[in-house]
Amino acid sequence: MKREDLADLSVFLAVIEEGTFTRAALRLGVSQSAVSHTVRRLEESLGFRLLNRSTRSLSPTDSGEKLLAALRPGFGQIEARVEELRSFTDTPGGLVRLTTSREVAKSFLWPVITGLVRDYPEVRVEVNTNSRVVDLAEGGFDAAIRLSETVSPDLIAVPVSPPMTMAAVAAPSYLLVRGEPEHPADLAQHDCIAMRFGTDTQPYDWEFEKDGQTLVRKAQGPFVFNDGDLCVQAAREGYGIAYVLLADVQAEIDSGRLRRVLADWCPPFDGYSLCYSSRRQMSSALRILIERLRYRA
Repeated sequence: MKREDLADLSVFLAVIEEGTFTRAALRLGVSQSAVSHTVRRLEESLGFRLLNRSTRSLSPTDSGEKLLAALRPGFGQIEARVEELRSFTDTPGGLVRLTTSREVAKSFLWPVITGLVRDYPEVRVEVNTNSRVVDLAEGGFDAAIRLSETVSPDLIAVPVSPPMTMAAVAAPSYLLVRGEPEHPADLAQHDCIAMRFGTDTQPYDWEFEKDGQTLVRKAQGPFVFNDGDLCVQAAREGYGIAYVLLADVQAEIDSGRLRRVLADWCPPFDGYSLCYSSRRQMSSALRILIERLRYRA
């Protein structure tokens, strides 16, 4: 086998693992056309087809499946040994692709990733900000940072923030006119500013808990946003009650621009976790990023 065939085989393996030429190209840092051309060249060199192609999906042929069975153990051992050597030399490198919300990216992720690329110039970090929970494999991501309660049980989760608390807040002018709710049931008589985390999801239901009792209320009011900052702005201007993270509005509560209500119904809950699949080989760059983000109480 020619030496260039080995590189082409690694591209073929990436296509199968990612499911499309586009995601394989993102993972490899090359163009989609380059990936497609490489697979065709490999097929011509080997003398048989490796992929069944359709407009919607890719799948290995019988010959492709047999080749994969031989490739995976070998390439897996090579990747493991390379990462082992990287750990000895302490020089992490490569691309790490993350998905998280804009708020998380701006708050505690940004200072960590800037320090990482400064200390390890061979590391590259791509951050996709999206309030919607996306599938890691489908999006070609190495990891995601999500609220711990939303992490799928088939993923490994590493806590990266302390416990958090929600806060129902409104402008003093709104509460002066409409009164202050004393129980979550009272929200039915109030304008509530709703939050939607994805275009194909329902607005977020507000969850309250006290003395072992849990209540869920649907937010109904004049606005629905997919941005927490807009929820806070609407509340600040007197359009209703917003339900957001306490840390995001603590300064406005302290200044008196917003007033907190139903505080005794909002206990702390587990914060954010970085999650990743155990089925993919962890790169040295992702490993050191996890260590820097890991929350230590």
